[in-house]
Amino acid sequence: MTEHYAIRITQPGGPEVLGSHPITLAPPGPRELQIVQHAVGLDFIDVYHRSGLYPLPMPHGIGLEAAGVITAVGEEVDEREFSLGERVVYLSRPPGAYASARNVPAEHCVVLPAAIGDEVAAASLLKGLTAEYLVHRVQTLAPGMRVLVHAAAGGTGTLLCQWLASYGVEVIGTVGSEAKAETALLNGCRDVVIDTSEDAKDLPAQVRAAGRQGPVQVVFDSIGRRTFTASLGCLERRGMLVSFGNASGPPAPFDVLSLSSHGSLFLTRPTLFDYVATRAELVHATARLFDAIASGTLRVPVHQRWPLRDAGEAHRALEARETTGASVLIP
Repeated sequence: MTEHYAIRITQPGGPEVLGSHPITLAPPGPRELQIVQHAVGLDFIDVYHRSGLYPLPMPHGIGLEAAGVITAVGEEVDEREFSLGERVVYLSRPPGAYASARNVPAEHCVVLPAAIGDEVAAASLLKGLTAEYLVHRVQTLAPGMRVLVHAAAGGTGTLLCQWLASYGVEVIGTVGSEAKAETALLNGCRDVVIDTSEDAKDLPAQVRAAGRQGPVQVVFDSIGRRTFTASLGCLERRGMLVSFGNASGPPAPFDVLSLSSHGSLFLTRPTLFDYVATRAELVHATARLFDAIASGTLRVPVHQRWPLRDAGEAHRALEARETTGASVLIP
C-alpha cells in the first residue's frame, strides 16, 4: 500500500516551518476526485501563506496547484467530464497541494490535453491563468501600446511578456539582476530590459528613455512595496497601475489623491480567484491558456525541480530570487 504524505505548517515563519507529515486519505467525498499527484506548482503566493502575510488557520497545508491522475471518483461527479485514469490539473482553495495525493473538488479540476505534460501544467496553471486575465480582461490592450512588466524573468512575468508581445504590444521588462536579463529578452521583452537590482527610484526616467520612448499606458507590478511609487511615475496621463503581487512586501499606505497628481491614474489590485470565480470562467480561461501553449504562443520551460520533501529549499531559492521561469515540486 502506498504511503502518502503532505507538507504542512504549524506556525507562520521561514522555509524551515515546512514539514513533511504522513497522511491517510479517505475515499473522495461527493463531487470530489482523488488524485495521485505527479507535479506540484511552486508559486510566490505559497510564500505569502507560509510567512503569514496571507494568514491561514494552523496547522495547515500549503500550495494551490498540482497535476496528476484520477484514482477514485466521488459520488455526484459528472462521469461525462471526469473518469478514472484521466490526467487532470487543478487550482484549488484552501491551500494543500503540497502532497503526494489529495482529494479535490471536481469543480476545481480540468482534464489535461495530451499535448500538455504534467510538469508544464502544474508549473503554468496559476501563473498562466494570472497572465490570461491580465492580458485579456483587466485592461483593453492594443498593438502599439507600451507596457511595463516587473519581474519579467519570473514565472508569471515570462508568460505575461510572451502573451503581450504576441499582440504587438511593446513590452519593457524589469529584472533583479543582469543574469536574468537574457531570460526576459527571450520571453517577450525583446530589446528593452531594465535592471532594478540597485534602486527603482530612477525607473520612470529609464522607462521614458527606453524603446520608442515616453511613458507607458499600463504597469503590471508584482513586486509591491519596492516598486509601487516608481510604477506610478512611469505611467502616462490616465494610465493604469495593475498591482497584483507583493514580492517585496505590500505597498505602504498612500494618499489616493496622489493618483490625480500623477495624471488621473487608475489603480487596481486584482486577484486570480475573482477572475475564475465560476466553473465557466475557469474552463474558458484554462482552454485559452492551453491553446496558447499548444500553439507555441507561450513557452513554459521548467527551469527548476525539487523533491516535494525539499519544499523548504525551494522556498528559500524563490525568495532569494535565484529562480527563473517555472518551477515544480515532484512528490
